[in-house]
Amino acid sequence: MPFNSKVDQFLSEKDHPLTAEIKKVREIILAVSNDITEDIKWSSPTFIYKGNMASYFMNAKKHVSLMFHKGAFIKDDSGLLEGDGKEGRVAKFYGMDDIESKKASLELVVKEWMRMQDN
Repeated sequence: MPFNSKVDQFLSEKDHPLTAEIKKVREIILAVSNDITEDIKWSSPTFIYKGNMASYFMNAKKHVSLMFHKGAFIKDDSGLLEGDGKEGRVAKFYGMDDIESKKASLELVVKEWMRMQDN
């Protein structure tokens, strides 16, 4: 898993109440493929695969909010991605149990993003 030290530092300095949950979602996404990278963009950890895939909305304090920038175009039969914006969709996680229950759906959404970018 290619962890970026800038993201590690950002998360340790941010002191977010859901840091453990944010890190768990991060681990799941980065475990999908070694080709997925991460960086800090827009003052937030952002996942990248042939373009900006998703960024955390760090102002959310009651759940982990992960915005898929082009989520409207990602095939998601699970219903993980919420919203009706022109392009963006959000995945929300309400604690470790919820993250675990949505893990497979998150992995599928990430794989679908990669498939779209590869075509």
